[in-house]
Amino acid sequence: MAEPLDTPCIGLCRINPRSGLCMGCLRTLDEIARWRDMDPQERRRILRELTYRDPT
Repeated sequence: MAEPLDTPCIGLCRINPRSGLCMGCLRTLDEIARWRDMDPQERRRILRELTYRDPT
């Protein structure tokens, strides 16, 4: 089981149809669905990538 790592979710859960990213946390639907099962290294990688994502 993966160690706990805070989710980037801020409760604004809307997917932008053009980018495919959540308007709140900037994750893809796949990343959101798999978050609980990801290992900490994969979660950290995604968290680093979020800073470069554009939801538009």
